[in-house]
Amino acid sequence: MAGEFEGKVVVVTGGSRGIGRAIAAAFAREGAQTVLAAASEANLKEGAKAVAAAGGPAPMTVAGDLRKLEACEALFKQVNDKFKRCDVLVNNAGATKGGKFLEQPDADWSDGFALKFHAAVRLTRLFWPQLKAAHGNMLMIVGGAARTPGPNFLVGGAVNAAVANFAKGLGTLGNNDDVNVNVIHPGQTETDRVVQLFEQFAKAQNKTPQQVREESLAKSGLRRIGKPEDIAELAVFLTSAKGRHIHGTAIAADGGATAGYY
Repeated sequence: MAGEFEGKVVVVTGGSRGIGRAIAAAFAREGAQTVLAAASEANLKEGAKAVAAAGGPAPMTVAGDLRKLEACEALFKQVNDKFKRCDVLVNNAGATKGGKFLEQPDADWSDGFALKFHAAVRLTRLFWPQLKAAHGNMLMIVGGAARTPGPNFLVGGAVNAAVANFAKGLGTLGNNDDVNVNVIHPGQTETDRVVQLFEQFAKAQNKTPQQVREESLAKSGLRRIGKPEDIAELAVFLTSAKGRHIHGTAIAADGGATAGYY
């Protein structure tokens, strides 16, 4: 797939760190013009360096709080003004909080839906005409809790399920407009975000983060925690010509952690 994305524009939300950064770097290696969107200017600066080192055109960065409609509109405007196109939209931003349900304030729910769900809906609506014109792809990076909820991650499970449902519903529109829409459900992946969740789960269970990590691996039977690159390589494949017939589905990249048949 070397060079397949040359001349194409790939927008990645939450692209400054973790899975988002790895996805952007993977597309950059394939020649794509990447656009990294995140809230922190400092993180974007570091993320841009890492993506630039992967090869391809220097990434464009757009800082803004995607919880807000104005920031979503500003991201679209900057991409449209500079490139007049978007071939791949990766809705990856999201940082839902874990913890005991009865101790989580209403703000945790509002915040979780604002960034991961509402931002994805708004950006999809804004970028869809460009994706249609490019016969492009939209990816939702969601998470296993959409399928397997747990008592200490009810905010995340509910938000993930909503995002996955929204993406599935777009499948018919995608068929009509020749836009592929797919979901990736990462399992536990070695990022700052997972470290933060282990800390939140540990607090809820009166354990240490290391205990939570070890127990989680033992319970799932996983050989290892995933790496951001595991998700990135799948993202590139799904949006490539080789993955064109994979549409309207959700794929778990979790090392076999999801229980049940699906």
